[in-house]
Amino acid sequence: MSTVIEQPVEARLVAAAPRMQSIPAALRYDRSDPFAVRMAFPAPATLEGVDVCWTFSRELLTAGLETPQGRGDVRIRPYGYDRTVLEFHAPEGTAVVHVRSEEIRRFLQDTGVLVPVGLEHLQLDLDQELLELTRDA
Repeated sequence: MSTVIEQPVEARLVAAAPRMQSIPAALRYDRSDPFAVRMAFPAPATLEGVDVCWTFSRELLTAGLETPQGRGDVRIRPYGYDRTVLEFHAPEGTAVVHVRSEEIRRFLQDTGVLVPVGLEHLQLDLDQELLELTRDA
């Protein structure tokens, strides 16, 4: 069984223009980092022309489907019946994208099969992490 789930999603960039531009993006989940979800945007989709990846909690993404969530760099909220808004705040500015809620739900369902919610801690090798932290001490 694979330890990584990656799902392309259609993200629509909210801008000043009347029509939202579609940009490629992908949601990624890795069993070795069981609490985190990553959303990656390839270089052509970013203003800087470099790949950009945001990391946030699976719990935040799940809760953001139902009610506004987040107070930091990543904020997520439902938008209408079938969309979810993800806001990414950085010193350079804010990116706001819409993603179909069903795509997010499907992704979260797949992550739950790989690592059930509430059992993330079983994926961590705390002894190895502690060894790495204290190696140079």
